[in-house]
Amino acid sequence: MNRTLFAAEAAASADRVIALTRALVAIPSPNPPGDVRACAETAARLIQDLIPSAEIALHPTSDQVTNFVARVRGHAPGRRLVFNGHLDTYPVNESLPWTVPPLGGLLREGRLYGRGTADMKGGIAASITALSLLAAHPTLWRGEAVLTLAGDEESMGPLGTKWLMDTIPEATGDAVIIGDAGSPRVLRFGEKGFLWIELEATGRASHGAHVHLGINALDRLCAALDAVRTLRDLRPEAPPAVTAAIAAARPISEPLSGPGEAEVLGSVTVNIGRMEGGTSTNLVPASARAGIDIRLPVGLPCATAEAALAATLNGRDGIAWRILRRFEPNHTDPQHELVRRAAAAASEVLGSPCVVNMRVGGSDARWFRMAGLPTIVYGPTPHNMGGADEYVLVDELLQVAQVHALTALDFLAA
Repeated sequence: MNRTLFAAEAAASADRVIALTRALVAIPSPNPPGDVRACAETAARLIQDLIPSAEIALHPTSDQVTNFVARVRGHAPGRRLVFNGHLDTYPVNESLPWTVPPLGGLLREGRLYGRGTADMKGGIAASITALSLLAAHPTLWRGEAVLTLAGDEESMGPLGTKWLMDTIPEATGDAVIIGDAGSPRVLRFGEKGFLWIELEATGRASHGAHVHLGINALDRLCAALDAVRTLRDLRPEAPPAVTAAIAAARPISEPLSGPGEAEVLGSVTVNIGRMEGGTSTNLVPASARAGIDIRLPVGLPCATAEAALAATLNGRDGIAWRILRRFEPNHTDPQHELVRRAAAAASEVLGSPCVVNMRVGGSDARWFRMAGLPTIVYGPTPHNMGGADEYVLVDELLQVAQVHALTALDFLAA
């Protein structure tokens, strides 16, 4: 057995990755409420049947969250590569206009339908397929290949990936591959950070005809929101390699992710996602509040954004603010061995170039990168993710499985 035969076997694994995806999609694991226990147990059974040599463990961390770890070994000591994924999905929401069974795993015209096919049970199936190929040919590689499946990525991961990294030694290693939603044509090496903040404004109530007797809390809130928007003017000091990668990826990445992606990846964005206040049109409101999602590019740490917020908001009459959630921008050097090997494997499988780029949304990759572990996200294109008739293309599932397998083999055989 050599790499050429291994690659041929990976290319012939479509039936395997389809069957695994269907089996996982059939077990609901919506978050909320976040009960993934049955799905974790199903994953354990699937892998035990497919990879008898795998060392498997389930790790419950709450009455609903159970995480999963499987490990296989090569023919000699060496590096450890971790495949990571999350078992939780968006809710099915049967009130949406589904035209297929949400958990049925329907295969039609090259599309595999069902909640979680794109985010991210299809990506998990690709990683399991890669793990099974490695387990079948241990003489080709050294070290360990580990699969970790977390239970709460949609809830930011404290009881899932973060817990595994802090508690289970084999959940960390020398490199990490995550099959979360994306595109086979774009390899993601980093993510923006974010600050979620809440603004509260207080005023003095009065009748709307007697505004001179009141202080309008919504007016105060709107002025404060205008001040928060000025964070868009902050300029990051990103490493040149990151800036260059975003620019080079643009011709391929933007047609897939939408015009403007490159600008968004390199700048601060401010989204006012929630606003409330007042009780009646003819009353001056005495209180108001808003929730804001601020996304930070590589090269602009949370401390810089927080200092800017403090400078523009502190001391304003009737305004208070607090940080709800905070994560730093994170990335792996786009020239790192893992990125180079994965991009090369993807180009080999696709027969065309695969670009490397940042990722607009967040994932559990942040936990690994914040711990200093080189991490990439490479998964199938999401279609209708979170909506009705979510699906992935079968061809892309196979491509992702091949790239995961070849990247892992090349990394562990080096």
